[in-house]
Amino acid sequence: MTASDPPGPRQTISPPPAGRSRVTLQVIAERLSVSTATVSLALRGSQLVAEATRNRVREIAREMGYSYNRSAASLRTDRTNIIGVGFHDITNPYFAELLAAIEETAGRYDRSILLGTYAENLDRQRRVLGTLAEYRPDGMVLCSAGGSTAESLSPLIDAGVPIVQLSREIPELDLDFVGADDRHGANLAVEHLIALGHRRIAFLCANENISTGRNRYAGYRDALARHGLPFDPALVHVDYGTRENGLKGIQKVLDAHDPPTAATCMNDLAAFGAMLGLRHRGLEAGRDFSIVGCDDVKEAAQWFPALTTIFNFQNDMGAKSAEFLLNRIADPAAPTQRLLLTPALIVRGTTCPPPR
Repeated sequence: MTASDPPGPRQTISPPPAGRSRVTLQVIAERLSVSTATVSLALRGSQLVAEATRNRVREIAREMGYSYNRSAASLRTDRTNIIGVGFHDITNPYFAELLAAIEETAGRYDRSILLGTYAENLDRQRRVLGTLAEYRPDGMVLCSAGGSTAESLSPLIDAGVPIVQLSREIPELDLDFVGADDRHGANLAVEHLIALGHRRIAFLCANENISTGRNRYAGYRDALARHGLPFDPALVHVDYGTRENGLKGIQKVLDAHDPPTAATCMNDLAAFGAMLGLRHRGLEAGRDFSIVGCDDVKEAAQWFPALTTIFNFQNDMGAKSAEFLLNRIADPAAPTQRLLLTPALIVRGTTCPPPR
């Protein structure tokens, strides 16, 4: 079909010539009258080939049923174009949002994602990271399980796998890191509650096994001390941040001898659980008690009342972690990068002055 031809039905590519058992780079190259090197570069997304040519090669390859042999390509280039992602939890929507940002950013650079999850289980983390490594990813973005140490990642580090730590970090490791300034975020939450008039403020799901937990708990205590408010262990519930633990935590602190009028939570999931726990007592967040979450997952704005929370800019976090890893893969000897994003307080309907 030439430029002067009238519009007509979409043309299809004829099958490969008789006698050929499968579609090869040579077959595609002959069909397009280009070199096999051009076809190979186009299928790998190389910028050395014009975008229009890359798109045409890929279109014809699909229509002819060509299957790109990544294993063979990785042997030639020492690259798999795969990024491993290890997360302790994907059921928490916060980490699903991080993963989506990583995948979108990686995809723009023609990288694929291989995901492994291991809950808060160190043995499972060891097995999952070992399995991910068997696929020879070019690098990994990791959010480690609670209680992880430098030794937990030593097999990957010793093997020379480029690593970026995301959200949680093992501070003794000199690895690239992208996260939020969690201490500052907790400060924002407590300062907001104090400004509303609260003086008895609980912390739900404190957990010093993880860097985010340590930093948020420290920020909570910093703010109390700065305003001369006493720290009361009876107002702290220690556990991982889940809905179930948020519900247990609010029940515990409400039973204290001198109960709180407000609570800041390790994350939004704990805050959702706390809101349900209040309803078990005939109380409502934003009317009888104040609740502040952390993360600002999409669900936070959809609750009734909508959750006051700390926004950690997780889309930027996920995107930056992928960019940091691609930079590390390209230049393994580059100086370590560290990025702390500054959180923001999002005031919605779950906070109010204490009841009179």
